[in-house]
Amino acid sequence: MNRRDDRLTFERSVPGRRGLGVPAPGVPEQEPLPGELRRAAPPGLPELSQAEVVRYYVGLGRLNYSIETGMYPLGSCTMKYNPKANDEVAGLSGFAGAHPLQPDELSQGVLEALWELQEALKALTGMAEATLCPAAGAQGELTGMLMVRAWHRGRGEDERRRKVLVPDSAHGTNPATAAMCGYQVVAVPTDPAGNMDMDGLRAALGDDVAGLMLTLPNTLGLWEQHILEIADAVHGAGALLYGDGANFNAIAGHVRPGDLGFDAMHVNVHKTFSTPHGGGGPGAGPVCCAAALAPFLPDPHIERRDGRLVRVRPERSIGRVGPGPGSVGVLLRAAAYLRTLGLDGIREMSAAAVLNANYLRVRLAATYDQPYDRPCMHEAVFSARALRRQGVRALDVAKRLIDYGFHPPTMYFPLIVEEALMIEPTESETKESLDAFAKAMHAIADEAATEPELLHDAPHDAPVGRLDEALAARRPVLRWTPEQSVVPAG
Repeated sequence: MNRRDDRLTFERSVPGRRGLGVPAPGVPEQEPLPGELRRAAPPGLPELSQAEVVRYYVGLGRLNYSIETGMYPLGSCTMKYNPKANDEVAGLSGFAGAHPLQPDELSQGVLEALWELQEALKALTGMAEATLCPAAGAQGELTGMLMVRAWHRGRGEDERRRKVLVPDSAHGTNPATAAMCGYQVVAVPTDPAGNMDMDGLRAALGDDVAGLMLTLPNTLGLWEQHILEIADAVHGAGALLYGDGANFNAIAGHVRPGDLGFDAMHVNVHKTFSTPHGGGGPGAGPVCCAAALAPFLPDPHIERRDGRLVRVRPERSIGRVGPGPGSVGVLLRAAAYLRTLGLDGIREMSAAAVLNANYLRVRLAATYDQPYDRPCMHEAVFSARALRRQGVRALDVAKRLIDYGFHPPTMYFPLIVEEALMIEPTESETKESLDAFAKAMHAIADEAATEPELLHDAPHDAPVGRLDEALAARRPVLRWTPEQSVVPAG
């Protein structure tokens, strides 16, 4: 929709107007439906010409922000560009038309592509086995931790090991996953340098701990400098080290988590291998694991036997976590991305992501506080706390960025950073787009000092202004009614 006419379809409706003609059915007239099955009144659909319908939906599309229209600096969410060739691969008829319940002998093509992805993930993570079954990163976490629980149960220690350790900077899914698996969650503090506090870790470890869930690089965008010591401490206590793969984009092709001592990890293919992210659509969260956990992989697992690929149930499987071998369309996009780049390309990808983040870290260092003043990995965490002297918060900075044509970065995460702004440019962005973003951030800081009200009322040029977020969360409007229209018809 445009500024001159942002009426909804119902408000545009004119009685009798049609977008198409329906031909006569050409079949004998049938007995009408029984009265109790008929509508009491017509459905009340909008009546529009075809051109009006097309213009309406094209106008809606212009209101959307996407990676095709601009930069998505969402820290820890990695909104990178998805090459269109990936979509073409996933849309090939032999893939898109394959039914998930098709017999293995009629599914060798799609199983081959998925098996290749499985093998590539094992090679990149340094793990012995992998499963593609989980339909999202959060479900991958759940799958991995259920495997951890099954491993302890197989050793007769499940009842004793009832705690899972989680850094205080962790993604919210980590404690939620541990709790869903029936564990008590224990937070481990962060030290002044942004690493896990080793004294806090040692104090929390004991024979009642099942595992530690750790993101590497951590959620502060920093390399965990004590990672080998952490792995030794966890294993020394008889626990397992689980890796949240949300930040794998920073190290893919350079470091293999399995070599560092991780026993299992999930891979967010939408964060590392370019598959589409968000919007409530399908996701994928493959899980890679050490040999000791392989018998507990979910059903089905793709294996090559006698020269053919088959779906099998591992001997001590935790069972099914979904209807089949994962979200095939999403996984095929990741497979296409990996085949296109190869190992050298993956290394270049992650190196560019780290370079871009550090470029912005340096460009913005004089304007926004850095809670941990050392080189970052693929994302840089800033604090807008200095702007609070003018009554400006991180939320105001984020909303004002919309007026400059940028999607806001992640706000107020990690929770341990006051007025946090987490910025992740990914490797997709050019120096010119990074410079434009930095220029906007500097301009907003200047406005905070001279015209703070400009930020408080932002965004000014967006289709929707500042919302009452508390009211939107508690009383969301999910269905349009004529009384809610803010633009009169005509």
